[in-house]
Amino acid sequence: MLWIACTVIAAAAQTVRNAMQSSLTATLGTLGATQVRFLYGFPFALLFLALALAVTGETMPGASARFLAFTAGGAVAQILATALLLSAMHRGSFPVATALSKTEAVQIALFGLAILGDPLTPLGAFAIVIATLGVALTALKPGASTGTARGSPWPVLLGVASGACFALAAVGFRGGILVLDSGGYWLRATVTLVWSLGLQTLLLGAWMLLFARPALLGSLRLWRPSLLAGFFGAFASQFWFLGFSLTAAAHVRTLGLVEVLFAYAVGRRMLRQALSRRELAGMLLIVGGVALLLVSM
Repeated sequence: MLWIACTVIAAAAQTVRNAMQSSLTATLGTLGATQVRFLYGFPFALLFLALALAVTGETMPGASARFLAFTAGGAVAQILATALLLSAMHRGSFPVATALSKTEAVQIALFGLAILGDPLTPLGAFAIVIATLGVALTALKPGASTGTARGSPWPVLLGVASGACFALAAVGFRGGILVLDSGGYWLRATVTLVWSLGLQTLLLGAWMLLFARPALLGSLRLWRPSLLAGFFGAFASQFWFLGFSLTAAAHVRTLGLVEVLFAYAVGRRMLRQALSRRELAGMLLIVGGVALLLVSM
């Protein structure tokens, strides 16, 4: 049951990282704040790997073509997911954007049904309906025009899209961990983390160097808050990957819904963002639907 502790720690650290990245978005833009997670997180991942090698005494597992395919696919999906989530937070509410991204757990089940042919139980199908109703309740803005910031559908669409990309990333990362040919769960998780962050830093850094150089230079100027955000990002990812190495990605991401509660606390206490009763009810439906999905597995 170690995966439970790893998941709760990961969710708490990710909430802190999201809040830090969200505050950087106003200065660096979505792409610049996204890059912070990878550029400043990669050195900490290397430190985590050195610690894992020293403590376990194991040797580095080899990186096969299949491992690289899984990890690279997860890395690209996570870049898109992070950018979409930060954009949703910037356009709307921090806790609501986090809740919408957490439809990821439901979407993992849907991807399994559509791509892998994994069957859904009646309770699982009911859980999807409940969570979808929660998304709709959170999205609808009675009396608000879609031309206003409050009534715009973009925060909802971006939040749900980020959940889809996070689902694909989780599947990719767990696949990479499982196909490594040697090492215990801790070392395999950390090796996959280092490869994923390294690829993400290289890909997004090259893109920004060519097409968004001001945002890249801005993240270098704001190195102090960026370094802290990078640490919490790498720390959270380390524990997510440990969870993926111990149990199915759907289990980890479902329990990770505790992040919605953490985000609500951050949004209310630190960012002064209040939720309406309708938004809170929608968040509870999302959490309840995904919890039912876990029970159905």
